[in-house]
Parts: sequence; structure tokens; C-alpha cells
Amino acid sequence: MATRKKTVPSSVDSDGASPHSDEAETAVISALLKDNSAWDLVSISLSERDFFRPWNRLIYRFLGELIDVQMPAGVISLHQRLKKAGKAKEAGGLAYLKALAGEISDPDNVRRCVEIVRENARRRELVSAGYGIAASALKRGEKSVEKILAEAEQTIFRIGECDSRGEPGFEAMSSLVADVLAQVRMMADRPGENTGISTGFYDLDRITSGLRIGDLILVAAHPIMGRTSFALNIAEHVALVEGLPVAVFSMGNDASEMTLRSLGSVARVAQGHLRSGQVSEKEWQRVSEAAERLRAVPLHIDGVPYRAARRVRASARRLSRQCGKLGLIIVDDMQLLCGSHHDRDNRRTGSGAIAHHLKLLALELQCPVISLLQLDSDVESHERWRPALGDLPDSAAIQQEADTIMFIYREDCYKRDSQEPGVAEVIIAKQRRGPTGLVRLAFSKPLVRFESLAWAGNEE
Repeated sequence: MATRKKTVPSSVDSDGASPHSDEAETAVISALLKDNSAWDLVSISLSERDFFRPWNRLIYRFLGELIDVQMPAGVISLHQRLKKAGKAKEAGGLAYLKALAGEISDPDNVRRCVEIVRENARRRELVSAGYGIAASALKRGEKSVEKILAEAEQTIFRIGECDSRGEPGFEAMSSLVADVLAQVRMMADRPGENTGISTGFYDLDRITSGLRIGDLILVAAHPIMGRTSFALNIAEHVALVEGLPVAVFSMGNDASEMTLRSLGSVARVAQGHLRSGQVSEKEWQRVSEAAERLRAVPLHIDGVPYRAARRVRASARRLSRQCGKLGLIIVDDMQLLCGSHHDRDNRRTGSGAIAHHLKLLALELQCPVISLLQLDSDVESHERWRPALGDLPDSAAIQQEADTIMFIYREDCYKRDSQEPGVAEVIIAKQRRGPTGLVRLAFSKPLVRFESLAWAGNEE
């Protein structure tokens, strides 16, 4: 871009804009005046509010209005449109429009100028957000510090995630079909591989194709069925084997309790031995090895006993920024979350709304979210024994939000003379992008661990 005198209306000065802000804004408008077809490229990335100078905002808006109705947008037609709306003087007048049209600019550099305008707009958003955060913090009593922090993190995260390229818009069917066919060919070349993240349970992955990005997976069961252990076993696999960062929000057990469970599970040492300290020499060796493995994995546990849904989202965003990207989030359990303080006394209140929060979290951070859910206590009295979708609290709302709903059922919890002791059923009652069905797993009571049936009886 050639060096030139800034073209700004003489009635105002140019203080307050960041370096090269005026040049970039005028270069973009100049390019649009010379070539209206550039609007398709520019308008995808820039909106009127991205311009710092109010006169440039006006010109950009009216330029767009003319181009959108397929009218030539030149100096004269634009000036007439501004004059008719009583905005000509505000926009700098005819002299300013002529100066813009007369600027020497490189059409190939328009894209870079668009990026500068957008970047400066984001900087101003950050400054504005900072003032807003400071103002909220100084107003004592209106909001809790906890709420101010959560709102601040959400605001900064939104600005940080904002894509300067704008919304992707429509995609042609030709490219969409090509992409889908490429995925189908890839899966055909690698049969049996998951499209999502493996759970570590082969039979479960076979039906679900793994944990999909952006999905909310609800795992419901009576407390004695081992839903926390099931989720923790998946977390261990994702962190240890897949090498992906995992966030576990444990509101029913503190972090030390969850770590002890995980240590025993990975070491394949009975929980009773660890809790009593009666660990054999062989077991100590396995515990030491498991401890070394767990020290190195990206498994993060938040054991705060009570969390509001917004705090979970804020904490997950923070961890996601630290790790780069999370592979899995686990919430244990959904009924211990609440959307607001008045929900604390009613675990059924707002279950659908909280499920909605968790679904948004999965989409926002682009990772699967597994949330645990306790079934109604009277499910035990049902003659059919096995749980179903109707047993969920706030069932219709939850079903609408969840992509997959699973139940865990172990017959030996109800029947001492069970024909299949140590066998657990994972009932896939809903799957938005796949079949429903039933998967049988082994459950080791000493290890408090789920595993594929082929592993049953291997613990010492």
C-alpha cells in the first residue's frame, strides 16, 4: 500500500485509533467503491461495528445496502443515498467520498486490510470487556465474585474464539459429497476403527463408534450399579491409552477418593487392600508402576462437592486453554449441578436445563461430555427390573438434549442367586446417530472396575 496522507474528515481528529487503523479502514472502503464485487469477500469477515470511525461505519453500511439491492455503489450514488437519509455530513461529505475513491490501493492487499480492521475491532472488544469486568468488580453486593469471574471468563473466551474469517456460510453439495465419500472410504479401508474416541470397551465402541466430538452422553443407574467406576474407567483409557486430556468433575467424591479408585483400577489391586494398607509385595510393585503411569497422564480431577453449571463451564474452558484441547469431560453427577442457587434443594428442578448447559459445553469445547445421572429410587420396585427412558427425572427434556443415553444394570445387585454374577449390562436406550442395543461387560467387585468379558477373572 502506497504512503499517503490520511483521509479523515477535517471536523474530527484521528486520536484514539490504533496504528494503521484509519489506513486499513479507508483502504477497504476504497476497494469497495472501485470494485463492488469485493463486497462478497469483505462482508463475510467484517460487519459495520468492526469499523472504529463512525463515518466509516456509515459509509460501509450504506455501501452494503446499495450492493445488496444490486445497485451500483459509486461516489455519486452513495452520496445521494447518504444525503437522502440525512447522513451525508456525518459521513464526511462528498469531498471525503471523492478522496476515498481517489486513493491508491493494491487490490491484492484488501484481504490483509480486512484482517487489520477485524483485529483492531477485537482489541477494542478486549478493552471494553476489561472496563466491564472492572466496573462489575467495583460494584459491591450486586454480583458475587464467583459470578463475575464466570462471566469474565465467558466473555474473554468468546472474543478469543471469534473467527476473523467470519461464518463459513453455505457449502456446495459437490464438496460435501466428496468429503463424505472420503470419510466412507477411510472407514472402509480401516474396518472396525472408531469415528470417535475409544471408551476402552470394544463391544461398546462397536455399537457407538466411540465418543463423538460435541456429543452429550448420559449414563444413568442406581448408585450401587457402579456408574462412577464406569465413567472413571473410560477416563483412564482416554488419558492413558488415547493420550488425550480429560477433565473429571466429581461432586460426589473428592479428588483423593477418585485418585485412589483410579490407582487401584489401573494397578489391578483390590480397593479393600489399598484402603486397609494390606498390600502384598507383588501388589506394591503394580501400585508403584500404576502411580508412575498416572503421574504422567493428562487426567485432571475437580473434587469440589458442589458446583453451579456455569462454574463447570468456566473451569472447563480454563483447562481447555491450558491443555490446548480437551479429549473428554466427565460430570459426576448432573443432579448435583444446578443452574441457580434455588435449585440446590430440588435435585429434579431444571434437569433439562442443566443437560442443555452440558450439551452447549460439548459443542463449545468440541469434545464429548459424559454426565452421570441417578435414577429415581423407586426403580428398584419395578417388576421389569431393567431401567428405561421413562425412569429418568425430567425425562422428555433430558432426552431432547442427550445424544446418547445409557443405563447400567447388574442383576446380581438384586438377586443373590443370579445366573450371571459379575456381569453388567450397558443398555444403550438412545443413540442419535446409531443403533440402540445392549453390551455385556464384566464387573470386578474387588477392583470396582468394569472391563470386557474376556478380561474377567484376571485380577490377582
